[in-house]
Amino acid sequence: MSEPRLRVTEIFYSIQGETSRVGLPTVFVRLTGCPLRCGYCDTAYAFQGGEWMTLAQILAAVAAYALRQVTVTGGEPLAQRDCPALLTALCDAGYDVSLETSGALDIAPVDKRVARIVDIKTPGSGEVERNLWSNIEQLTPHDEVKFVIVDEADYRWAVELLRQHRLAERCEVLFSPVFGKLQPRQLAEWILRDRLPVRLQVQLHKVLWGEEPGR
Repeated sequence: MSEPRLRVTEIFYSIQGETSRVGLPTVFVRLTGCPLRCGYCDTAYAFQGGEWMTLAQILAAVAAYALRQVTVTGGEPLAQRDCPALLTALCDAGYDVSLETSGALDIAPVDKRVARIVDIKTPGSGEVERNLWSNIEQLTPHDEVKFVIVDEADYRWAVELLRQHRLAERCEVLFSPVFGKLQPRQLAEWILRDRLPVRLQVQLHKVLWGEEPGR
């Protein structure tokens, strides 16, 4: 049997701008392709193209940076059949691994050592109907849920879901404003007003470098 291969858009080194790992120097493996088309997507360049790489080639590229933190992202990483194999290989190699996924695909096959960052799509994304709700039952305290908030209607929708599913009792919950569309201060004021058990997330990499690709 041939070694698994994945189509990779880029492997790069930067500051983690999101999740509870914000601020940590991290190696990012950005896989190519995504079945979703969110209205605020900032990585459309990863929809197509990329380079086919074996697991060994990817691990060698990651090892060259000599860091422990690794994030597999996209696009939508789980759209590639061999993504779970890559995640397990990274864990076996001793890395602290996180996965950024849209939540539209089943997270059950992902190695439990991986921190699964599940982006639940709000109505403002244009892809709310793609959410795979069974993923909520899969969440553990090791995982995180992210809501990308476009406006106040999105915020109210996310709060209802937060309470309905008791998400903050399952794992850490992140509320993130869409860069350039919703002011972080406004979202912070809503969170404080409603005393929500969530973490306000501001995309640190965009504060530092703006919309520059590969950051």
